[in-house]
Amino acid sequence: MPKLITLVGGSGFIGRVLTEKLARRGHRLRIAVRNRARAMRLKPLADLGQIEILSADLRVPASLAAAMAGADAAVNLVGILTPSGSATFEAIQAKGAGEAARAAAAAGVRAYAHVSAIGADPQSPSAYGRSKGEGEALVRAAFPSAAILRPSLVFGEDDGFTNRFAGLIASLPVVPVIAPETRFQPVFVGDVADAIIQSLDRQFEGHEGETFELGGPDIMTMREIQQWLMKETGQAKRLVDVPDAAARALAAFGFLPGAPLTRDQYLMLQRDNVANPALPGLRDLGITPTSLAAAAPQWLHRYRPGGRFGPARA
Repeated sequence: MPKLITLVGGSGFIGRVLTEKLARRGHRLRIAVRNRARAMRLKPLADLGQIEILSADLRVPASLAAAMAGADAAVNLVGILTPSGSATFEAIQAKGAGEAARAAAAAGVRAYAHVSAIGADPQSPSAYGRSKGEGEALVRAAFPSAAILRPSLVFGEDDGFTNRFAGLIASLPVVPVIAPETRFQPVFVGDVADAIIQSLDRQFEGHEGETFELGGPDIMTMREIQQWLMKETGQAKRLVDVPDAAARALAAFGFLPGAPLTRDQYLMLQRDNVANPALPGLRDLGITPTSLAAAAPQWLHRYRPGGRFGPARA
């Protein structure tokens, strides 16, 4: 049966894919965002009148109450990698996550999904990881039956992961590799969206308080990811592992050539970003994980010398 589903932060990378999938199911969608103009691009993904765009801010509880009013289900997709002004990790990923869950519970929302991240831990050395862990605890306190989903690095056509690194490889004569031995389990954005939908369905079926860690079929080190991207984009560049002491120094200055590297991001890179096998994941939700190799070539051709018709390296 079609439902009204509120997506907090629905105009972002995961939100766009989730919006399209839910719209195809016939659900009515309320996209609750700070930037309404940016969310207008979602309108063509659904039928006329199927998507409502509403102004909301995790730091303004009254706006969340309006966003949740009358909704059958809700999803919080909001996350930040770098704090800015009053949009701190604590305000957005901890307190804000709790406020969204409280608003959903107060409005009588029946199913709720909170998108967190692998590495969420109130004891994490990084402020990002701590805020994610604190946010999960606040969500559980406000909405005990909610589903929490923790993806590894999420990749897709508009991601800030494969595109960022492929762009660096294409532009630099020598490519520095920070944390070369840190392991990741890249997960496809479409699989993450499907997992969110399945977690909501399971709540309507009576499942409560589940936590899922979402990873793709391959575990790769940072160096292996860079090597694969270089091969796929047809680039013959030299990869140079950055010694840990040098990486710490770069983080102290807040940059890596061509891209930012904050101290907090450096701390995040000191831990593997791999799904815990003791927790349920994609396969437990009936989803076959999509590999990086199966999906990413569809957009990585833009970084090849010669573009789409340029050769990948053998």
